[in-house]
Amino acid sequence: MSTTGERAGGTVYEQVQASAEFADLRRRLRRFVFPMSAIFLVWYLGYVLLASYAPVFMGTKVAGNVTVGLVIGLLQFVSTFVITTMYVRFADRTLDPAAERIRTAVEGR
Repeated sequence: MSTTGERAGGTVYEQVQASAEFADLRRRLRRFVFPMSAIFLVWYLGYVLLASYAPVFMGTKVAGNVTVGLVIGLLQFVSTFVITTMYVRFADRTLDPAAERIRTAVEGR
């Protein structure tokens, strides 16, 4: 074995990257991140389009000087925090245990 960390079949990192466990971890991450990103981008684009092409609707007063546009804009922040919370819970339950198993296996070699 060389001192650079290379072993038969590539470096430890290349072996881990080629492993089924790592592929499963990446698949799980992508199954959460890509759809959630798409949903958020559509939601944000909808807000921008409404602001651009429906100013009368966005300027509709809900209560006092609070408008529909302001409410939707504030909901953008709320949705960001909700998505972040969902990701942290998902990572704690799904990603972190799998990553820990991979790390332990690599360190035990």
